[in-house]
Amino acid sequence: MNTRLNSKSILILISLLFVGFVNAQTQEKLALAKIKTLNKLISKVEKEGKDVLKEKMTVRTAEVFLEFANWDEKNVSMNTELFKRVSNYKDKAAETAIELPNFERTDVINMLDEAIEYITLLKDGKVNRKEIPNVDWKKVNVEKGQITFNNRPVFLADYTWKPETKRLEEFYGSLDGFYISPAQILNAEGKVNRNVLNKLKNKPSVTPGFVFINNKGVPKWATDKYGDGFTKFNGPPFFDYDIDNPRAKEMMSFLLKETVPKMTGNKYTDFGYMLCNEPRWVNYKNGKNKVWYNSEVSSFTIEKFKRWLKEKHVSIANLNKIWNTDYASFSEVAIDNPIDVSLQGMPQWYDWSTFNDVRVLEWFTWMKSEIRKYDPKAKAQLKIMPSFFTDNDPASTGIDLEALTELSEINGNDIAAHYNYTRKGKMGWEDKYAFGWRELFLGYDFLKSVKPNQINFNSESHLLSTSHTRDLYMNPKYVRAVYWAATTLGMNASQTWYWPRKADGSLKSNLTHAYAGSNNQQPRVTNELHSTIMDLNSYSEEVTAMQHQSKPIRIYYSKTSAHNKGEYMNDLFKLYESLNFEGIPLGFATKNIIAKQDPLNWDVVLVQKTEHVTQSELEQLQTYLDKGGIIIVDKVSLKFNEYGALLPSLKTSKGTLIVVDSLENMTSKALQIVEQKNNGPEVTIIEENGTDIKGCTWKCIKNEKGNNVLSIINLGKTKATLNIQLKNSKNNPVYFDLLNGVAISSQPTLKPYDVLFIEVKKH
Repeated sequence: MNTRLNSKSILILISLLFVGFVNAQTQEKLALAKIKTLNKLISKVEKEGKDVLKEKMTVRTAEVFLEFANWDEKNVSMNTELFKRVSNYKDKAAETAIELPNFERTDVINMLDEAIEYITLLKDGKVNRKEIPNVDWKKVNVEKGQITFNNRPVFLADYTWKPETKRLEEFYGSLDGFYISPAQILNAEGKVNRNVLNKLKNKPSVTPGFVFINNKGVPKWATDKYGDGFTKFNGPPFFDYDIDNPRAKEMMSFLLKETVPKMTGNKYTDFGYMLCNEPRWVNYKNGKNKVWYNSEVSSFTIEKFKRWLKEKHVSIANLNKIWNTDYASFSEVAIDNPIDVSLQGMPQWYDWSTFNDVRVLEWFTWMKSEIRKYDPKAKAQLKIMPSFFTDNDPASTGIDLEALTELSEINGNDIAAHYNYTRKGKMGWEDKYAFGWRELFLGYDFLKSVKPNQINFNSESHLLSTSHTRDLYMNPKYVRAVYWAATTLGMNASQTWYWPRKADGSLKSNLTHAYAGSNNQQPRVTNELHSTIMDLNSYSEEVTAMQHQSKPIRIYYSKTSAHNKGEYMNDLFKLYESLNFEGIPLGFATKNIIAKQDPLNWDVVLVQKTEHVTQSELEQLQTYLDKGGIIIVDKVSLKFNEYGALLPSLKTSKGTLIVVDSLENMTSKALQIVEQKNNGPEVTIIEENGTDIKGCTWKCIKNEKGNNVLSIINLGKTKATLNIQLKNSKNNPVYFDLLNGVAISSQPTLKPYDVLFIEVKKH
């Protein structure tokens, strides 16, 4: 769309261009001079035997982004059009595009100033820094529950679509991988493109990566052979074929049979075979209101649904009673397609949603088994959007996060956090917190509850930006806060969204849709991400211990209530939120978690506003009580089965059943139980932040010396003054800032986004 400019606007733009050109020369000279200064300091400090890896990275970041700025200066018109696509820049797109090169150069200068200031302190002995491991990706080992380098755990970070050049891989990641797609199958006999097979044959096995199995690009021969409906009833936007069509397995078998044997044992499969990119089968509507997208299902799916109903309900009489229908047989059963969300809470909605989960799980179970025919040690993962779980999204039908994670050997995801919101209105966190952390915290604590000993791989990290979260002027401290939080919660490796520039700074023409205002225009943001990873790697043992902490408080999650109740996760989040600032790791309990894991791993299960559970879920909770477990339940939970029929009450048995009448009572009793069992932290933190809610979330573990190590992040909107005390300590301990190597007060003040990582040393 062309923007009409009046003469005054044109004069302003011309003036900006002229001033920008003059400033550009001055800024670039200044930046280059500061690079020279920093390099001299690096040389001097390195000769003293001190680690300077972080400063070397900063020099590289400065050089790279100065080149980016020069490209942006020559491509103002292109950047203008790209800024128009972002709602918070579209009205000032031209001005922002003109200012962009100087913003980047100024950001580089500020970044260099900060590095010069810190390395000077390092040189003078006013701060001290533990040596940062210079991770060689070629020597990294991907193990079951951690990634190691030189026999120490490490955390890895890269970017989606970053160019494979030594210059960019040295500091910004060297993730490998391979891409396969149905589009590579040439004919109905299953012949796969020879170029793809040759590329696989000659591909070196150097650094860890993952196999991206694309489920798009169905070839014409397939629609000719299987019919037009093969691609009509799919899972848009990233799944192009009908998983219930019997011929779908034939097509994908062709692809897997030819490619997987050539990948077996290679390092680029270390992070597994990604069975699907952002799977979703959106099959609901909302009256006449617009739904972001949806699709119908095929006759194959409907017939499978009827068989599933017969297996579940046994007789048509049972189904009719529950559905309030009068079908003569299961063959007559019909359902609105797509189903209307107004039916949520009704038996038809529940059965359809549950069936969707089952059929999708069946498909990916088959895909994994097919891969394992040719690679018996293959690890499976899916790039699942945890927002489907954390937001209780109706679009989540088909995506059972627990079941799909149980199927996987890698906890795959593309989790997001929210720095801002580019649309009108609010997301709900803005009045209390500095950023939206709900999806990140709930999502990762759930994944680590389901599969606690598996690697968590965020293969498309949206911690910096999402479709509706982007800010060119992002505070770099946010980057540290969100990646520090993600890693202490369990993230082992990430591929951040995204790197759309070529090595020379120019844009890849097909990757520009989410570029404006993102990290490839933000030197300090990019630098801070990798600076944070370096600090995490310096203390990887302590951070790994935080990832693997037991979770004494478990919040009960029922897919039954999630299907039946649109506000279910909002209620669970309120409970999680009320406990997230107490220094006690939080987890989830489900029927399967309680059945499959040792209940000694937790102290108490909390059941909050979970009105609907199946009979088997209730029985598993009763079994937990029978074995001596502790459950705290509110007065409205566990009343009905999936169809609204009354359920019997839990019996105390050998365990402890506590019924409460408020959220406050539930949280206070849970905290008391943890304290009584001596599973709380040895440290107390009292927070003063000028509000009536806490904002600092924290974790506490013991290091090998027996000292407490604290990770504290201020998620709040205001600065917080903390009073940190060691319980039962007769002497005043020393509070030691591990990242700067200096003693600090027991009453530090944290601004929003601040991260504090300290050791509490006993006298």
